[in-house]
Amino acid sequence: MADWQIDLIKVVFIWTWALLIAVVMTWVERRASAMMQDRVGPNRAGPFGLLQPLADGIKLFTKEDIIPKRARKILFILGPPLFAIPAFSTYAVVPFGDKIVIGGKEIILQVSDVNIGFLYILALSAIAVYGMVIGGWASNSKYSILGGLRATAQLISYEIPMGLALLTIVLLYGTFSLREIVLQQQGTFLGVLPNWGFFKQPLGFIIFLVAAYAEANRVPFDLPECESELVTGYHTEYGSMRLGLYLFGEYVNLGTLAAVTVSLFFGGWGLPYIDMSKFLGPISYGIASFLVFFVKQAFFLFLFVWVRWTVPRFRYDQLMGLGWKALIPLGLINLFITALLVQLTV
Repeated sequence: MADWQIDLIKVVFIWTWALLIAVVMTWVERRASAMMQDRVGPNRAGPFGLLQPLADGIKLFTKEDIIPKRARKILFILGPPLFAIPAFSTYAVVPFGDKIVIGGKEIILQVSDVNIGFLYILALSAIAVYGMVIGGWASNSKYSILGGLRATAQLISYEIPMGLALLTIVLLYGTFSLREIVLQQQGTFLGVLPNWGFFKQPLGFIIFLVAAYAEANRVPFDLPECESELVTGYHTEYGSMRLGLYLFGEYVNLGTLAAVTVSLFFGGWGLPYIDMSKFLGPISYGIASFLVFFVKQAFFLFLFVWVRWTVPRFRYDQLMGLGWKALIPLGLINLFITALLVQLTV
């Protein structure tokens, strides 16, 4: 099989996988919230409500697609894809497993191992902001415009501490490649702890995780969609599959952020104290590495749901204050200390 065919299969697989995670998360969110609130949750569409995402998809596809009369039509149409496509595309640099050997050919379980993986992720996450802003402004609705402005201020503010947290990982492992970072996290640290970024950078992990929640517009950082103030914020005027692109894009973004968190701070596909490649075959090892990565990713996906239905929403001044007055100073201090320690140990 030619290299371009292998790359095409990986692209199709990862896009399908990202979409599948988004679909399943719509069910998990409802069932988990029902469990936390002592409710039943979806239970009519299929056993345990498993076909509820399918029912939602049919509803969105069959609803009338309305464009407000005074909306900027072209920009109104461009908003949802500008938000959704970057969320899907970020998966390209995420290593979702180690490697698999088929017919003597080694296949890396990653679409593209570029040496600027961090910059690629930050660039695409910045592009997604345009989808919110353009969609909100083009709707010609005060609620939508306010939601778009909130999204802009929030995402730009929290990009800075996220970038600072990422820089500490770059300093530790000396590379921008996510795959190389995962490989360097194998083994142990101080002879006992797993050599994970979480144990080497606990403060960096906390900063990154909080910034990730803000980037994903999840409670307690969902001010751009705050229904008590803005109806549904920047996508108030959207319906049908245009709204579906915003909603699916948000869930795909959750999967991406969970995958990046696993890659940077929790050893990617690796298990602590266990080298699976020594007792598994070339194909079974590749499958096992993917499953390990997915289990770790699933934990952080559930954590997104858990926090949403546990922590109350911030006020907007509290949200901005946390970013500029707490996370950015902590990120700068952490970066300075990390750089100093790295320089002293060289």
